[in-house]
Amino acid sequence: MAATYDLVLHGGTVVNHDGRGTTDVGIRDGAIAALGDLSRADAGRRVDCTGLHVLPGVIDSQVHFREPGLDHKEDLETGSLAAVMGGVTAVFEMPNTKPETTTPEALDDKIRRGRRRMHCDFAFWVGATGQNTAELRDLERLPGAAGIKVFMGSSTGSLLVEDDASVEAVLSQTRRRAAFHSEDEPMLRARKDLRVPGDPRSHPVWRSPEVALNCTRRLVEIARRVGARIHVLHISTAEEMPFLAQHKDVASVEATPHHLTLAAPECYERLGTLAQMNPPVRDAAHRDGIWWGLRQGIVDVLGSDHAPHTLEEKAKTYPDSPSGMTGVQTLVPVMLDHVNAGRLSLERLVDLTSAGPNRIFGTARKGRIAVGYDADLTIVDLKRRETITNRWIASKCGWTPYDGVTVTGWPIGTLVRGALVMWDGDLVTPATGEPVRFVEALDGR
Repeated sequence: MAATYDLVLHGGTVVNHDGRGTTDVGIRDGAIAALGDLSRADAGRRVDCTGLHVLPGVIDSQVHFREPGLDHKEDLETGSLAAVMGGVTAVFEMPNTKPETTTPEALDDKIRRGRRRMHCDFAFWVGATGQNTAELRDLERLPGAAGIKVFMGSSTGSLLVEDDASVEAVLSQTRRRAAFHSEDEPMLRARKDLRVPGDPRSHPVWRSPEVALNCTRRLVEIARRVGARIHVLHISTAEEMPFLAQHKDVASVEATPHHLTLAAPECYERLGTLAQMNPPVRDAAHRDGIWWGLRQGIVDVLGSDHAPHTLEEKAKTYPDSPSGMTGVQTLVPVMLDHVNAGRLSLERLVDLTSAGPNRIFGTARKGRIAVGYDADLTIVDLKRRETITNRWIASKCGWTPYDGVTVTGWPIGTLVRGALVMWDGDLVTPATGEPVRFVEALDGR
């Protein structure tokens, strides 16, 4: 008797931990049930993926969806809609909301807001403060928690842990990998006079490469001293890559599409404050240095650092303008364009967006195409050329720094636990989002 599946993806090229090849994917009860020739199997539905590539579901481990408290910029529903429209199946959302995600109650509130309202699966970073250090060991193991996030440099919001003693106190409590915004706050305060009113080109002068490198050196020294695992977010300098290469036993590394794609001063001259991010986009030499780190295997994951603000807010005169841009919806097409340009292989992209997050964060049943894993899948057309436009962006703020940019490679389908959520630009299944589970924080289910 032939096996029966809820859904069979037929004829696609599956790209996975063991390479790529044409094979069918059988899905049952939200999980991958079989790989191989399923042409004779019974299926409730078949989707023809001939000519398409089937990737493990893309995990974006750094997004800011602004809910609660900043919902006019974004919320969990609109941010997750942008995610699935761009081929992203799971996100880890940041704690700098209002109230900040620093307590069990705040985390539980976000989970309740997200469940069956977000279009993709989700986890939430818990923010470290000077007041919750003693609770971090319990907080990081709560269901739905991605881990502990620390801001060593100020950015959107008021979360800040800037001195070495406080960072050491945090890392003395964590057992999972803690994520860090690594910019030296005392240096930022001392350099504020370098900001030129009305000129966002001065943003990377104020937040210089030394500001980032000095903080990363401090962070690694503390992590090594206390025996903690750290994740250094959004690397923006060439110098940090060879340094972090010497410390891969304690430090994992994130790069972002905007630091790999944009370059100063051109991006500021063309986009103005729309290109303003923390840490900043720098010149082409730093962009090339980040690519070097990616090609050398130093970079573990890609995160979009999706950080939306309204166009009205971004129109404020620098430096009163906020830092942040959209990114979750454009992560896949921008990086597929880099694949087509020969800057990285499709297999390496899979490593950075699914296998990498699985490896360093310990996602349970996510991160590869294998029997028993959640049927989270990103289906792409490597040959399709499309122009990214503000009109396509589903984020509440409605803009992208890539407006008008034509790319080769496009997300065609997004499956979340076996549900076909997006197909060819249309939302085809209502929101089914559930918390991501982690092997270091299993909740007994």
